Amino acid sequence: MENLNEKCGVFGIFGKNLDVSRLTFYGLFALQHRGQESSGIATADGNHIDCYKNMGLVTHVYNEETITSLKGHIAIGHNRYSTSEGSHLRHAQPIVINNVALAHNGNLPSVAKLKKFLEDKDISTEDCSDSALMTKALDYYLQHGNSIKDAVIKSYPLFIGAFCLTILTKDTLVAVRDTFGIRPLSLGKIDGGYVIASETCAFHTVGAEFIREIQPGEMVIINKDGLESVQIEDSKTKVDIFEFVYFARPDSNILGKSIYEVRRNCGMRLFEEFPVSADIVVPVPETAYPVASGYSKASGIPMEMALVKNRYIHRTFIQPEQHSRDLGVKLKLTPLTEVLKGKKIVVMDDSIVRGTTSRQLVKMLFEAGCTEVHMIISSPPVKYPDFYGIDTPKQAKLIASHKTVEEIREYLGATSLYFLSLDGLIKSTGLSKDLFCTSCFTGEYPIDLGERKVDVKEPSYHKKVKNEGTLF
Repeated sequence: MENLNEKCGVFGIFGKNLDVSRLTFYGLFALQHRGQESSGIATADGNHIDCYKNMGLVTHVYNEETITSLKGHIAIGHNRYSTSEGSHLRHAQPIVINNVALAHNGNLPSVAKLKKFLEDKDISTEDCSDSALMTKALDYYLQHGNSIKDAVIKSYPLFIGAFCLTILTKDTLVAVRDTFGIRPLSLGKIDGGYVIASETCAFHTVGAEFIREIQPGEMVIINKDGLESVQIEDSKTKVDIFEFVYFARPDSNILGKSIYEVRRNCGMRLFEEFPVSADIVVPVPETAYPVASGYSKASGIPMEMALVKNRYIHRTFIQPEQHSRDLGVKLKLTPLTEVLKGKKIVVMDDSIVRGTTSRQLVKMLFEAGCTEVHMIISSPPVKYPDFYGIDTPKQAKLIASHKTVEEIREYLGATSLYFLSLDGLIKSTGLSKDLFCTSCFTGEYPIDLGERKVDVKEPSYHKKVKNEGTLF
């Protein structure tokens, strides 16, 4: 997997007898894969809101002193990945304005309507992320005597895009999901309280029990009176299918489906679509493990963990000099030459974005002694940018937006290259195509892009070929 990252993970908890700040820490630790740049926790005790956030991984941001200083029986937490706003503490979340705190997973491609609303009220929008703008809208309504329930309902039409929100006031926890449910969000219960999390894997970590997914267009309100559900808009489910391909942890469930099983199904379907005669199947750590397992089972070709990942490679603020930069994938992966030498291999990965990392990987595998390197990808080519919460490069940087599959294969230097068809990916989930957002592959965006429409073009190679072959 290269250069494609989730922006955020959110967590929320309400419970009178719970150590909510500590449980939020554990929840954020389970959601670390959804954001590694910064982390934050806000708590409330019925009278006021405390918040702590900083740059870095969850285990680096918090210590015993910070956790014990966050008092209360309500908490929300947030992990963030760097986006267009850049790497700055001021963009870390939760965002706290007066008596409301907000943590956001997703992205609003169009903020024109939201900005106009605030500017008409003489509220500054300068240097504000979409998340900060949403928080300011909620604060405006709270300051004018509205309950948090009414503030969310009145602000909701201004939020044009993908959003899973956890919101905290002095005495209430709120979870909200956009009408299309682009990003996942689930509800659990724990020792007389409730938990909200981007993924169900966090429930196991904190000892919570899964209740259900929060529905697209739904708001859940939790306070001393219990839990209330409000369907703000009718659900039009369009979960980003990339959650199944890469983002979600394999031990999570979305739309009632095991992420691990779906990825394994992708591997088996890949063998149906593109059988290869090879000696071993080699997964690129770590999301490709279940895919490779499925391909191995279907083909009878043994799977070997012939690429070892350096588990301590994370985002760094130290700029490498040119030699280190040229090392590229070698900093992250080490090939087991004893396993690879003289072998025809199938190497499995979840996607190709720019192609630079995959090219280095193929080169490294041949240098390790492979005689053939067949690269098989468990998703269709990424041809279009994302505007709903994935940190994608500009479309011109997406290799599949301007090269055919054969041209990509030549660039990579692979013996062969195959992408799972979109139909094969859908069938691997066991769900209807209508339930998914496939915008990165198809350019079909369910939520209006507004001012960002100009950033989407027809892939240039369409002018060269009409039959895309293995693209779909």
